[in-house]
Amino acid sequence: MKKDWNARLTEITEMDRGLWAQGIVFAGIDEAGRGPLCGPVAAACVVMPHDPLLLYVDDSKKLTEKRREALYDQIMETAVYAKVALAEPEEIDRINILEATRRAMADAAREAPCGLFLVDAVTRLDVPGEVRGIVHGDALCYSIAAASILAKVTRDRLMAEYDRAYPEYGFAKNKGYGTAQHIEALKKYGPCRIHRKTFIGHFVEPDQV
Repeated sequence: MKKDWNARLTEITEMDRGLWAQGIVFAGIDEAGRGPLCGPVAAACVVMPHDPLLLYVDDSKKLTEKRREALYDQIMETAVYAKVALAEPEEIDRINILEATRRAMADAAREAPCGLFLVDAVTRLDVPGEVRGIVHGDALCYSIAAASILAKVTRDRLMAEYDRAYPEYGFAKNKGYGTAQHIEALKKYGPCRIHRKTFIGHFVEPDQV
């Protein structure tokens, strides 16, 4: 059955509209890339206006690549504030994935012109305001969903660039996730510069990490 995107827009903006009605300026924050074996984590922070509302904004994982790319441009043009920050593999290995994600989120949000931050699940962020962690926030909150799109598109574009440098791993297709093809290449060629050493111990020899 074809999705009713107008109904979905009404549904996903319910939380946002409640805050806008109170005159509250707030940001949505989300990340992409916590699970892959390589590459950075990308975190985005956006402050979206109540008008215009962008049709098709949803959890980035539920959208096609073509739609995400189109929405990326629309969000960047429409947002009151939008910033994406990265935590690189070296930092992920040094301080762990959760802390690296928090750091990237804080970097993305530091200059946002608001005092309330709605975040997909993650809490305890070093940001200039109140943090509300919302489980499945990218499916429940328009602003968080918009951030999820910026984060994913940014990271996917980076992984496509890395694919040109390291074509043997198939990064353009797997985006660094532990697919069978990626793991097979990892075992055959060993890790490359962007692999997370703390993520690949099960797949390579200790002296390769």
